[in-house]
Amino acid sequence: MEAVIKGQYRKSIFQSDTGYVIGIFKVLETNSKDLEVYLNRTITFTGYFHDLNEIDTYLLHGNLVHHEKYGDQFQVTSYERCKPEEKDAIIEFLTSGLFKGIGETKAKKIVDALGKDTLSVILENPSNLILIPTITEKNARLLHEKLKEYESSYETIIALTEYGFSTKDSMLIYNYYKEKTLQIIEENVYNLLDKINHLSFRKLDLLALKNGMAKEDRRRVEASICYMIQELSNHFGHCYFYLEEIRLYLPRILTVSISSEEFDLAIQNLIMNYKLVVVEDRYYLKEMYDAECFIVNRMKLLSHEQEKKELKEEELFEIEKYLGVQYNKDQRQAILQSYLNKIFIITGGPGTGKTTILKGILELYKNQKKYSYEQLMKKVYLLAPTGRAAKRMSEKTDFQASTIHRFLKWNKETDKFQVNEYNKSDAEFVIIDEASMIDTYLMMNLLKGLSVSTKIVLVGDYEQLPSVGPGQVLSDLIQSKKLPVCYLNELYRQGKDSNIIMLAHDIRKGYIDESLFNKEEDLTFISSPPGKVMNHMKEIAEAYIDFSYKNFQILAPMYKTINGIDHINQELQEIFNPKEKGKKELTVGEYLYREEDKVIQLTNMPEENVYNGDIGLIKKIESGSKKAIYIDYDGNLVKYTASNFQNFRPAYAISIHKAQGSEFDVVLIPIVKGFQKMLYRKLIYTAITRCKKKLYLIGDKEALQIAVDNMNDNLRRSSIKDFLISGIK
Repeated sequence: MEAVIKGQYRKSIFQSDTGYVIGIFKVLETNSKDLEVYLNRTITFTGYFHDLNEIDTYLLHGNLVHHEKYGDQFQVTSYERCKPEEKDAIIEFLTSGLFKGIGETKAKKIVDALGKDTLSVILENPSNLILIPTITEKNARLLHEKLKEYESSYETIIALTEYGFSTKDSMLIYNYYKEKTLQIIEENVYNLLDKINHLSFRKLDLLALKNGMAKEDRRRVEASICYMIQELSNHFGHCYFYLEEIRLYLPRILTVSISSEEFDLAIQNLIMNYKLVVVEDRYYLKEMYDAECFIVNRMKLLSHEQEKKELKEEELFEIEKYLGVQYNKDQRQAILQSYLNKIFIITGGPGTGKTTILKGILELYKNQKKYSYEQLMKKVYLLAPTGRAAKRMSEKTDFQASTIHRFLKWNKETDKFQVNEYNKSDAEFVIIDEASMIDTYLMMNLLKGLSVSTKIVLVGDYEQLPSVGPGQVLSDLIQSKKLPVCYLNELYRQGKDSNIIMLAHDIRKGYIDESLFNKEEDLTFISSPPGKVMNHMKEIAEAYIDFSYKNFQILAPMYKTINGIDHINQELQEIFNPKEKGKKELTVGEYLYREEDKVIQLTNMPEENVYNGDIGLIKKIESGSKKAIYIDYDGNLVKYTASNFQNFRPAYAISIHKAQGSEFDVVLIPIVKGFQKMLYRKLIYTAITRCKKKLYLIGDKEALQIAVDNMNDNLRRSSIKDFLISGIK
C-alpha cells in the first residue's frame, strides 16, 4: 500500500529547473507504521513539485526508501495541497506575505466576515470584500488576482493528471509552459515532445487517443512521422530516409491508412515548420541534419589550421628513450602530426600500435608546451565512448581518462550536457580512443563543448562495427579524404606472433587462412553441428572456472536461438555460479539472478560512476518488500532497486556490440548458420579483435566464410562524407 504523510515543507536541499526537489518535510500525520517514528520530526523527501511554500499543509503520497549514502528518504509519487480550513489557519495564510497590503488586522476582519469559506468566497465574488470595513477596492482586486493565480497553477496540474499524465510528468510540463500549459495541450499535445525530454511518443500518443483524438488527425500524423524516422534511425543507424520508406512504414505507427494527399500535406507541413529537412531526395529530421552540418563545419575549420612550428623525427628519439619504446616510421609521423594538426585521425587494425603511441603523443605535447605533468593533466583530456574503453586507455597510458559523457557532464535529470556551446571546456587538447563507437549526436555535442581552438586526435579502427547510435562518423571522416589521417598497417612483433591478430587482418581484407586454425595455442577452431555447440562451450567454460570474470568472455551475435546469448547465460550460470545453500536469488522478468553472478550494465548511470558496457558481479541480493541488488564494478558498489533492475542483465555471454571498447584474455565465439543476417564481416572482425590471448571459434567454417564474404551489413546512410567532399547542400 502506498504511504501518505501529512505535514509541512521546511526547506529545499536541491532543486532543479525541471521541478525535481530534494527537501526537508515535517511529518504531522501518516498512515504508515514504518513512518510513525517520524511523527513531529522531519524526513528527507524527493520528487517533482511546483511552487512549494512553508505556509501550506501538504499530503505527500509515495514510499519510504533507503539510500546508501543519504539514509531514509520519502520518495513522492504525487502530492496534494491542503486548503486552510480553520479560521486561525486562514488568517495565517492571508498574512503570509503572498498578499501585499493584508496585515493581521485586515485578515481577521475578512475571516470574521466570510467564515471558514473565506477563500472560496473571494475566488467566486471578490466584491464581497468591499463591504468589510477598511478593505479597499485595491485590496480586494489584488487579493482576488493573487489567489486566482495561486489556485490556477494547482488546477492546471490537476487537469494534467486528469488528462492521464503522472505527477512527475505534470510537474515537468507545467514548470516549462506555466500558464500556457493547457493552451499548448489544446493546440497540439504532441508539441510537448519538443521540449519535455522525459515524455515518450508512445505514452503521449496513448493519452491523446484516450482523450478523443482521431487516429488520422493531422497533428498525430505529423508527430508519428517524426517519431517513426527517429525510431528507424536508431534501429538501422541511418541519418536520412527516402520518401517512399516513410510512406511505407507510417501505417505501422498510425494503425490506420491515410490518403496520399494527406501524407504529402503532413510532409510539407513538417518541412515548413522546420521539423524535416529535404536535400534532393533525402529526408532528415532537422536535428540530425543540423548535427551532421555542425560536425562538417567544425572539421573544415579545424583542418585548415596547423601549428607553424616544424618538427622532425629526431624530436622523438629522446621520447622513445624515455619511454623505452621504438616507434616505426608511420608511428613517428602519427605522433608528430598529432601535434602539428588541429584535427588528426589515427586508424589501423589490431596489433598496429594505435594505443601504444598515445604515450608518445602526450610526452611530445608536454615537452613542446614545457608543461609539468600537473599542468598537462589540466590541459589534456583522454576520452572514450565507454567506461571500459576509458579504463583501458588509462591503464595503457598511465594518464587519467574518462567517458565522453562524464567529460561533458551529462545530467540524467534533464538528459542534457552541462558542458556545451554556452559553457565550453577549457581543454587545449583531447584524444579520443575507440572513435568508431561515437555516433552523430554524441560527436556534435562533444564538438559543441570544445573551443574551436581545441586540438583533437581521433583514434579508432573504422573497419569495426559502427556506433550503436545513428551515423558512421569516423568512417565518413576518413573516407572523405579531406582530413589528415595516419593509417597504421605494420604489425608489432607480438602482432606477427599472434594467430588471432593475423586472422583479424585476413578477415579485414576479406579472406580466411585456415592454416592458422589449431596451429598454435592461441587460436582454436572446433567444428561442430549447431546442436552440439552448447556442449562444446560448456566443456571449455569448465576449464576456466578459476579465471577472473574479467578475463573469460563468450561473445555471440544474437540473443535468441539455442546458441544465442540468453540460452548460453542460462547454461553457463550453472557452471560458473550454481545454486548453493545460503546464496540468495531473485527472479527479475525472464532472468534469475544469484549472488556472485556476472552481469553487464546496459545504460549510462554517471551519478553512480557506472556506464553502458561495464561488467560487474552481484555482491548482495535483498528480497522481500524492499527488493535490491548490489553490483560491484571493480570496487564501485552500486545499489539497484526494482525501478532500475532493467539496467543490467546476465553477462556470461554478451553481444558483440556490447563488447566494443573492451578486451578479454580468452574469448569464445559460437558461429553457426542459424545466426543468419547477423553473419557479416564487420561483426565477426569486431568480435575477434576483442581477444588478447586465446580465441575459440565453435561451429561451422562455412558460416564463418559466409560472414567474411558478406559486406552487405546494411550500410548506413550518412552525409558527413558527402558534405565534406561536395559541400553542405
